[in-house]
Amino acid sequence: MYQHPGPGAAPAAFLIPSLAPLLAAEAAAAVPEGDAADLRQSVWLRLLELPAAPADPAAWLRVAVRTEARLARRRIRREFPCAAPPDAPAAGLSTAERVALHDAVARLPGCCPVLMGALLRGDRPGYRAIAAELGMSQGSLGPLRSRCLAVLRRMYGVRP
Repeated sequence: MYQHPGPGAAPAAFLIPSLAPLLAAEAAAAVPEGDAADLRQSVWLRLLELPAAPADPAAWLRVAVRTEARLARRRIRREFPCAAPPDAPAAGLSTAERVALHDAVARLPGCCPVLMGALLRGDRPGYRAIAAELGMSQGSLGPLRSRCLAVLRRMYGVRP
């Protein structure tokens, strides 16, 4: 049952309603509950970035879930907690470094400056509070944050 995705939509956008239950099940099986929303969001983005709909959407989705889950596990292994107290703004940075960081964040494209600014605030709001403040879904914040950080890395030539 083909539904035209509409003007400007990704070629595979019509698959989203039919694949949603499968993606929910696969994501729940692949990662802990708290990370499943981020995983689903990443897979949807991959699907929408495809130049054409996959020949076997269910098989494609299963592979995409495994790939995204593996990438998420790698990211988690490379991340480590900061030793500074949680109430310190931009923990562990000098004043000059904080100013440079906020200047770099201000030069980011799209809604990245707003999101990153909210994440860098000294009051440390949770994802739920930030999502409500920005009018975004909580599941979108993680993937968007990752893309914003990737842009920052490219801006400064830092390798992940």
